[in-house]
Amino acid sequence: MHKTMETDVLVIGGGVTGTGIARDLSLRGVQCILIDKSDLNAGASGGNHGLLHSGARYVGSDPEAAVECKNELGILKNNAGHCIEDTGGLFIAVKGDDEKYIADFPGMCEKSGVYCKKIDPALARDMEPVLSKDIIAAYQVNDASINPFKISIENMNDAVLRGSQFLSFCKLIEFKMINHSIEYAGIINENNGETFQIKARTYVNASGAWAGMIAAMAGITINMVLSKGTLLVTSKRMTKRVINRLRKPTDGDIIVPGGVVSIIGTTSIRVDSPDHIYPTINEVDQIIDEGGRIIPDLKTCRYIRAYSGARPLVSEGKIGDDRSVSRGFTLRDHKMDGADNFITITGGKLSTYRLMSEKASDLVCWKHSIFSKCLTKEIPLPSTKSGEWSEPGMMATEPGMSKNFNDPILCECEMVPQSAIDTIVSSIKQAGGKPNLTSLALRSRIGKGPCQGAFCSLRIFSHLYDSNVLKDHSDITNLKGFLNERWKGEKSLLWGQALAQSSLKEMIHSGLFGLELIENKN
Repeated sequence: MHKTMETDVLVIGGGVTGTGIARDLSLRGVQCILIDKSDLNAGASGGNHGLLHSGARYVGSDPEAAVECKNELGILKNNAGHCIEDTGGLFIAVKGDDEKYIADFPGMCEKSGVYCKKIDPALARDMEPVLSKDIIAAYQVNDASINPFKISIENMNDAVLRGSQFLSFCKLIEFKMINHSIEYAGIINENNGETFQIKARTYVNASGAWAGMIAAMAGITINMVLSKGTLLVTSKRMTKRVINRLRKPTDGDIIVPGGVVSIIGTTSIRVDSPDHIYPTINEVDQIIDEGGRIIPDLKTCRYIRAYSGARPLVSEGKIGDDRSVSRGFTLRDHKMDGADNFITITGGKLSTYRLMSEKASDLVCWKHSIFSKCLTKEIPLPSTKSGEWSEPGMMATEPGMSKNFNDPILCECEMVPQSAIDTIVSSIKQAGGKPNLTSLALRSRIGKGPCQGAFCSLRIFSHLYDSNVLKDHSDITNLKGFLNERWKGEKSLLWGQALAQSSLKEMIHSGLFGLELIENKN
């Protein structure tokens, strides 16, 4: 007989929106279970720029999204400041850019209420010396950098503290429909193969790019448009501020600082499925060529990784360019589709996740005849111990970094000590998850530095065995999976120092330890 769990709301999808909904509802006294077929931020929430938009990027193409971004910017800076670096930003135009768009830009910003201030191109180069000498216009904006991993971890931690649950590696396999309502959700635990049921009053589809697949299990069609975006990570921080190309949104026109590195991108390529997407050499070349127009050093600097995410866009009709699809979000009550207790929230942006969570939670509460208001505007997002190691570039001199000789550094690139690994392991266990290299990497900076896991993977893996966290020899497959994921982001960047580093990693793991990695053919 299947085990059955009961809750007020089942949230499907462990990205920033799903975790935001779990926290919002828990603040209103609504009990939730959140499930994900993988782990926190395994989808688009873990494959983006980490850009907290001022709204300026969308003032021409999507004014409504621009206003939403502008409003949420202020709320998140006030209530989740520990997840944000308030860098500020610049919009930069270079010779050859559309002068009509440049001339219209300040008026479009004013119309949407988005701050921008024209500055002299020479001042812009004083502020950011790496900028091109071909600048013809520059504007200051209120962009910032946000840590998507940290904000999801903190939202989930607060929701769990308030009585909700998070079940990682638990995949939805069916909805049991009775009389225009979901009776229960059938779930499989991907770690042990066990199946069970979750009965809820309301089911929330917050699965991002997978929203169409989840809705289909209830016999509902959502016209998803999946747009792959690829980004590159530099080995050092190139600028103090976010740098945007002053033109209509297109490829390779944003550089976002994130701790000690910068992230450059992105592309927009239609894909049929959010699974098995990866960066290509053509995308890498295109991003570097375009980024080099505003920061010439991007043509010669070292890159340590490329990665891709699938934007979950919803089409309301026939469209051509994916960038023309609204970056606003879609909230649907599926009562009209024959599923009275089922809703979907998808689309949108990282910058508007809190607003999306609020609107989805409002709808859930309306269905439950609960009239409590949203509190995420008022109650700050707490900082937790298990969330701090997702922060890039923690140094030994910073508060929280142990100076104890008996607390060895396991990841030297990102200065992650053994005690941090133990803290994260404990947090994963408390949530009922399985601690391994993959889950640790989603909650910390391990494997994200220049060596891309060459050394830290073995140190941490050994520590997990020494601590009896891992016991079975079959767990070696997780080490392979971890390294294969790193390789997926390296193989399109193999030149110069990156090629030497990757070759060294292969010699260590394959040549010395005989660990034959299986490349993902996708």
